[in-house]
Amino acid sequence: MIVDLVLNGAKAYIDQEIVDCSLSIDEGRIFKIGKETRMPEADSKIDLGNLLVLPGLIDAHVHLRDEGKAYKEDFISGTSAAAAGGITTVLDMPNNEPVTMSRENLKKRMQRAERSILVNVGFYSEFPNRTEEILEIVEQGAVAFKLFTADQVGGLNIGNDNALQDAFRVASGLNIPVAVHAEDRNTLQKSIERFKRAGRTDVGAYLAAHSEEVEVQAINRLLNITKNANSHLHVCHVTSENGLGAIVDAKKSQMRVTCEATPHNLFLSSDDLKRIGPAALTMPPVREKSHIDALWKGIRNGWIDTLGSDHAPHTLEEKEAESVWDAKVGIPGLETTLPLLLTAAKNGRLPISDIVRLMAERPAQIFGLVGRGSLKEGHAADLTVIDLKTEFEIDSSRFYSKAKYSPFDGWKMEGQAVKTFVAGQLVMDEGEIVGKAGYGKLIRGK
Repeated sequence: MIVDLVLNGAKAYIDQEIVDCSLSIDEGRIFKIGKETRMPEADSKIDLGNLLVLPGLIDAHVHLRDEGKAYKEDFISGTSAAAAGGITTVLDMPNNEPVTMSRENLKKRMQRAERSILVNVGFYSEFPNRTEEILEIVEQGAVAFKLFTADQVGGLNIGNDNALQDAFRVASGLNIPVAVHAEDRNTLQKSIERFKRAGRTDVGAYLAAHSEEVEVQAINRLLNITKNANSHLHVCHVTSENGLGAIVDAKKSQMRVTCEATPHNLFLSSDDLKRIGPAALTMPPVREKSHIDALWKGIRNGWIDTLGSDHAPHTLEEKEAESVWDAKVGIPGLETTLPLLLTAAKNGRLPISDIVRLMAERPAQIFGLVGRGSLKEGHAADLTVIDLKTEFEIDSSRFYSKAKYSPFDGWKMEGQAVKTFVAGQLVMDEGEIVGKAGYGKLIRGK
């Protein structure tokens, strides 16, 4: 048999250890893993020169924009950024224009993406107006539902606990997780209005409005709804010590609860936000050192399940508003997430095994991405190839993303992805996008 490709000279992360091996790939899947002498003949061979090969990394929290927000990012620029950052699969959030919250909107978005994407893309949906429409959206291929509790985005009334419980129960019956942005709308809006009346437009006011208590209130409310609905709750970008504590308590009580942290909440503090300004503004925001320490402890103890970039691109003009209440929240993260983690690994802050767990194994398990998340024969040939010795400075002006800003500009990194394979196709090589639009696959819910 002649396969499509053989990769020799790999140090591959397989079954919790790094193994010297070769990998053969055929028809987009890993055909065989073993010694070079046991590899089949191939149309093409690449010697990786002992570079580290990880399962293709998965970023389960990405805003690809496009459609009515294409001026901020589109499917080509966003998935190019993913490929450049060593990410082989992204899950796209639904707060788009139009909002992804119906079978028809999701279908149109998938069709638009299919001809443009360079990496694999799955799609969240907002909850629709009627719970009867949830099944239609799942049948169309949504991998999960997303609920914003800080603002009304989708069709479901976020102030109605009974309506939320009904929707959560339907999602549970379909074995679909519900991902949430957990900030309490009423408390948050009252605080914002109070600061506006006082003429406060500074970052300090933003931090005070988006307090830990705002997050904890929302998490506790959602945990109660989840318990009654027997559903799977996935808390996005948890930022606070007590918020994480509530999630950990729920886990210990055997509730189906998972959670995510972001790189900015692990590497940036509220002091950094005050120094940098709106370019580092996110929602929820970065916090004081005690909260950062709690998140790192959560990673070490396995309490935090996934790490997502929350890649949320905007134009520079949108970020540079005079009032903090007018500045758009969100930063581009697809091209900085992996280097930040690899540099932390180099400094002894976390092992490579945690990077794989947080960005491959657990996202695949939580979102039902069958055949992804680990290097196994028969799995999709999505591979992230890393040079741990590469040193560079983050320079947002060189991003493939349309968002040319980053709070990490100038940070010195050690380690980055140097090749990204999607379904056996080389899409990024030494920082250059070499794949073609359409190389990526649409990921549909199980």
